[in-house]
Amino acid sequence: MNFSLNSEELTALLVLSTAASFTPGPNTTLSTALAANHGMRVAMKFILAVPIGWGLLLGICMAGLGHLVLALPALRWVIMGGGTLYLLWMSHRLWGTREFASANEDRLNITFFQGIVVQFLNIKAWMLALSVVAGWVAGKEDAMARSMVLLPIMMGFGLVSNLTYAAIGSLLRLWLTQGSRLLVFNRCMSTALLFTAIWMFKTSL
Repeated sequence: MNFSLNSEELTALLVLSTAASFTPGPNTTLSTALAANHGMRVAMKFILAVPIGWGLLLGICMAGLGHLVLALPALRWVIMGGGTLYLLWMSHRLWGTREFASANEDRLNITFFQGIVVQFLNIKAWMLALSVVAGWVAGKEDAMARSMVLLPIMMGFGLVSNLTYAAIGSLLRLWLTQGSRLLVFNRCMSTALLFTAIWMFKTSL
């Protein structure tokens, strides 16, 4: 089925995607911290996992899971609670990382698969997915066709935003080798994750 987004729909989508993808959040904070501690090559596992996990989450929300989450308060609480606890755990681990050697061992290590799973614990991702489904897919006769076009656009924003933040973290890597700068940086990132978790939990109530 053919369809086309009118200029108003497209503009609104781009504004929402830009604001949601490039404002600091769990993914961008972790991308920055991973690149600063491990370098760009290691951080790429997480950077590539984000759009894949985000695409899966958005896809199943488009298929109907979003309505199920809204209809079942218990499921919503599981997602909110799990996401908040995960961010608090990552914040705790990041707080104590003071050396690149320590970071390379185990304190800040996220596998590709974990990067995908993290998206399903990301309250911000759920909120964005439900917003996209409600505004651009739900109730549309061409919902399937719209979903097939919207998915790669949203995944692209996820990739570019995290790549941008990781590049910033990578550029800081050499500067962070001096003195206690790495510890201070990681504690700032840890604090950002902590406040992000608290903010997202409160806004989801």
